[in-house]
Amino acid sequence: MQRLNKENFVLIEDFVNCYAADNSGRSPSVNEIAAGLGLSKSTVSKYLNIMKSEGSIEFEGHRGILTKRMRMDAEGLCTVPVLGEVACGLPILAEENIEEYVRLPASLFGRGEFFILRAKGDSMTGAGIDEGDLILVRRQETADYNQIVVALVRDEATLKRFRPRNGKIYLHAENPAYEDIVLDECVIQGVAVKIIKDII
Repeated sequence: MQRLNKENFVLIEDFVNCYAADNSGRSPSVNEIAAGLGLSKSTVSKYLNIMKSEGSIEFEGHRGILTKRMRMDAEGLCTVPVLGEVACGLPILAEENIEEYVRLPASLFGRGEFFILRAKGDSMTGAGIDEGDLILVRRQETADYNQIVVALVRDEATLKRFRPRNGKIYLHAENPAYEDIVLDECVIQGVAVKIIKDII
């Protein structure tokens, strides 16, 4: 019996979601998933049927695939994954393990690819970001001067203001106790667009 690869479940669901987002909510065919992921049609069908039995998708064959994200998008909601913590002090690795999904109204936050990170540390308190706050981030690879970004520095992610100048990149903390991180280059993973606080 062929051993199941857990990664294939994630790859197939992501492929269906991305395809639907690019095709007005229309799901891909089994053949298109197979071709896109380099899997056989029978393998894709097997995984889809397992996902259906587990309740993670609806699957009626061929193009009859409906994921939870597709259903939420059809209801006017965008589905945003909560990925874990990002440092607001010294950079720490942002583990992209999805803790859960939350639903946000597209009318309020707009369309796009978002993710949520939980703030850790106190280096951004001057910007109103405290430890434990949830930061809604729009995934993008560029940013304007002074935007708050999630930047990847030597494989570790940190939340800072983006201030490039004189051929250098300054990642600025909003707390005088922390010095700027000065780099020749860094990878931007996204731009912070909202802070979600616990008001209780």
